[in-house]
Amino acid sequence: MTTGSKRALAPLALLTAASLLAGCGGDGGSEANDVTVWMYPVIADPKANSAYWDQVEKDFETAHPGTTVTIEEQPWENRDEKLATALGSGKGPDVVLLNPDQVPQYLGNGALRPVDKAVEGIKESFLPNALDALTHDGKLYAVPIYHTVTTTLYNKKLLDRAGIDKPPATWDEVKAAAPKLKRVGAATLDYSASNEATLNLNFYPLLWQAGGTVFSEDGKKAAFNGPEGVAALTFLTDLYKAGAVPRSALTNTNIFADHPLGKQQVAMGFSSTLADADLARRTWGAGNVVVGKPLRNAEQVSFGVPGGLGVNAKARNAAGAEKFLAFMAEPARIQSLGKASGFLSPRTDVTVPSDDPHAKRFQEALPFAYPGEPSPVARQLMALIAPEIQAALTGRKSPREALDAAAAQADDLLARQR
Repeated sequence: MTTGSKRALAPLALLTAASLLAGCGGDGGSEANDVTVWMYPVIADPKANSAYWDQVEKDFETAHPGTTVTIEEQPWENRDEKLATALGSGKGPDVVLLNPDQVPQYLGNGALRPVDKAVEGIKESFLPNALDALTHDGKLYAVPIYHTVTTTLYNKKLLDRAGIDKPPATWDEVKAAAPKLKRVGAATLDYSASNEATLNLNFYPLLWQAGGTVFSEDGKKAAFNGPEGVAALTFLTDLYKAGAVPRSALTNTNIFADHPLGKQQVAMGFSSTLADADLARRTWGAGNVVVGKPLRNAEQVSFGVPGGLGVNAKARNAAGAEKFLAFMAEPARIQSLGKASGFLSPRTDVTVPSDDPHAKRFQEALPFAYPGEPSPVARQLMALIAPEIQAALTGRKSPREALDAAAAQADDLLARQR
């Protein structure tokens, strides 16, 4: 049987729940030396994604004779629902790609097993924040294989037009730049306030920069409506009222090309990706793109997450799964995956080779990357906060009123989880 023929390439959206559970490992009849992996399109080009994981299968089986790995490509769409169904049935894959906010959700259901053994002897080679993001109660539940990070992106042409020599790096500098940019017809700070936009790329970084947190220390209450949260939302609403955050913020959805920042109508973004910087270089002109470190107020922090491989608690071949995790954590795989995907290295001793002129600046931002606070209700909470931020931006509520209203709903949600 060839490597290509054993791969599962059909989108899960086309499968029934029954066929999904029957074909994804676990009790589905796989041999004890088989390892099934659910992988998502971390490489944007579908053909390149398939080719990359085809090669990983071959390389792993060459390095570990007698163990067969089958990497099943799954879509991002409805990822959580499908994975929860599979893991909850006890028939999920042996290995699955996880983000930090997914770990507590599946850990709470007893669906994951610790994977410390897979990185035995090399833990010190990983970025501490990458391991921390995937660790709970002192145990590691996913091995980082790549890392994302966001940081500031500036349009030098607009800053020059406004007579601003130094790109704004703090909240005070952003506020000082606003009237200068307004005089030349430009907004200052890009923002995405649509209900479809993730708060990890809009409000939460400002909350963290103010020194605040989303949850209380024990995770049982909302904390985003504290003084720090109010300061963050006040910073944002003041800029919006002054026209320094464009009116289109209310419908922006974190898609750079469609935003005023991408269209050169606003001078800076504070949650930009390496792909955004590359697109800006091609559309603005290389000389107009400046990448800085994360924006700073009480704290200097940006959003960024490790992608990690976790192991199903009911994996038929746990030893083989751990071998696969250790294999993917090796420097050669970290480099090859990073080069193919455009993501960065979660290891301090490995740098992903890149021809992108801005890759180094994003690598320098990694120590400031923060994945957020893990909670089984993290994603549900965003749906409660986003409309209240819109209410504050449009002046229907004060920042304090908006955040208190969201916190009351959040506390009710959290109480129902106990």
